Amino acid sequence: GNGNACSLINSLFHSFGSGLVSPGTGIALQNRGISFSLDPAHPNCLAPRKRPFHTIIPAIATKNGDLWLSYGVMGGLQQAQGHLQVISNMVDFGLDPQSALDARRFNVNLDGTTTLEQDFSSDLIEELKSRGHLIAHESGRAGVLFGGGQVIARDPASGVLTAGSDPRKDGCAIGW
Repeated sequence: GNGNACSLINSLFHSFGSGLVSPGTGIALQNRGISFSLDPAHPNCLAPRKRPFHTIIPAIATKNGDLWLSYGVMGGLQQAQGHLQVISNMVDFGLDPQSALDARRFNVNLDGTTTLEQDFSSDLIEELKSRGHLIAHESGRAGVLFGGGQVIARDPASGVLTAGSDPRKDGCAIGW
């Protein structure tokens, strides 16, 4: 009612996190720090005043100073890319939360290649290749490679909430 929101992503990183379970609780401990490095030559080295890349990125977006979105996209290295693609779908293309999540995604891989979700046109694929993009392959498999997310949008004038939940994985967007 006051326009407050929380964006929460509950994550273990890998299927069973660290593989350790807190005795007597059944709670699996996370291993989110697995991608960080202590090697000073590594690009993801932990160091003072540095922000190493990680994939814990629940998000809140405002519009004209008012709460607009509470959202998040999960899925390993796709998380930052998925966040960008979903919010771009809403900001640049005016899509509603569900349509923004349903839209096809791409994933730029660590080796510099790009994987496309199925249903991108062959003309677009050829255009990307002609511009020097290394298309690894098209994937008919939705899911972790392309993330999965939820979005709740709030109309600041009316307070009405609209939501979407990604068809690529389990989840739900909850607002009241």
